[in-house]
Amino acid sequence: MKPVTVSIDVPETPEQVYDFLDVMAHHERFTDHYLTGWRYSGPARGVGSCATVTVALGGTKTDVTIEVVEAEAPRRIVEHNVSAAGRRTAHGTYALEPLRTGGTHISFTYAWVRAPLADRLLAPVVRATMRHANRTVMRRLATELTRHVSAT
Repeated sequence: MKPVTVSIDVPETPEQVYDFLDVMAHHERFTDHYLTGWRYSGPARGVGSCATVTVALGGTKTDVTIEVVEAEAPRRIVEHNVSAAGRRTAHGTYALEPLRTGGTHISFTYAWVRAPLADRLLAPVVRATMRHANRTVMRRLATELTRHVSAT
């Protein structure tokens, strides 16, 4: 399946954005509209930080384990996702690029490594659902970044 990429520009610096995204527990604040029941393991931040969540999308619910597998401050964070009893695996990658005018361009790419047959048969619908959910994530992330930076 083709990956899905969404992006947003925010006024915070790449270092501020990375510092926020590097903490797994912060992700709950901008994804809890479709990821619930967050259970954390491993370190609080960086490679090895992990969460298991319940995903409610497209009328279905499934648990997914999200683990940070790469972290390159302040440019990139890569998460490995496993769900559907291991039949669905994917990578979620946050890429941070400084803007010439200040701030950061944040992009998030969800790329399937393996997908169940139903996902593949309904790929256009699955991709559209993921794109819509992740566009909402980006807008909520921008709001949470502003709150976080102003509080620190």
